Amino acid sequence: MTGAVIFHQRSPRVRGSPESSGHVVETASGARLVARTKVIHICVTCGTAYPPAEKAPAECPICLDERQYVAPGGQQWTTLEELARSHENRLRVEEPKLWGIGTEPGFAIGQRALLVQTGHGNILWDCVSLIDDRTIARVNALGGIDAIAISHPHYYGSMVAWSRAFGDAPIYLHADERRWVQWPDSRIVFWEGGSKELADGLTLIRIGGHFDGYQVLHWADGAGGPGALLAGDLPAVCADRRWVSFMYSYPNFIPLPARAVHRIVNALDPYKFERLYGAWFGRVVKENAKAAVERSAKRYLKATGTSERCHA
Repeated sequence: MTGAVIFHQRSPRVRGSPESSGHVVETASGARLVARTKVIHICVTCGTAYPPAEKAPAECPICLDERQYVAPGGQQWTTLEELARSHENRLRVEEPKLWGIGTEPGFAIGQRALLVQTGHGNILWDCVSLIDDRTIARVNALGGIDAIAISHPHYYGSMVAWSRAFGDAPIYLHADERRWVQWPDSRIVFWEGGSKELADGLTLIRIGGHFDGYQVLHWADGAGGPGALLAGDLPAVCADRRWVSFMYSYPNFIPLPARAVHRIVNALDPYKFERLYGAWFGRVVKENAKAAVERSAKRYLKATGTSERCHA
């Protein structure tokens, strides 16, 4: 594993900070030129990182989608370097062998990632936008990252930069999400079907709903043995932690249709899980999580005027 990540290459004789607008380079003859620098641009609203470029993209397709939004002031961008100057990542223990990684102060959607430590290697579940030397050192002290898996496009963050920082760790995404990847890379592994085992006791499950290829991670040894579900924001942990809910768009308050909720419950039915981790610190159903999902689905279907019975 590497202990640092290179965001862009610089001339050995650069003066000034490398911004997207350019920096001053002194040539061997003493001439001063303005040279363009390719930097990683990040959408301020959703936190998605784009491939290194001299200029920011004109728009963010993820935010133009009806499940997200463009801020009232219009599309806004920052860079990875700018983000590192104003923010930092905090690591917190969620339970033995599970660490939360969140950015402070909050940025974009504000989700935290989860680092699962196993005897087969470490898995990063979901991602954040900020990756810096301090974060790399802390994660390496915990064993590094052997693979990355992300629930859906809203949490892609700087996934390619994270992969490169940890020995080109493969990034597992469902094939149905291919069109949403804004930074294509050979490290991304698109899988197909209903489930994929990453290692013994670690299984990706396609549940759909929020996105067609939305996936969750089942950790069989989680919660001390009864199993845990790393869910991102579907099923979404409610303010009352005994319940979860189901949405197509959270910021725009668009609910999921009944058939999607049926499909989610059925996809999770073969798996045991006592605990369910949502997308933010503190959003956890600590016990009886599978029963909470099934009970919540019935409540949701009743509230939307559809059948309470979950079926294929």
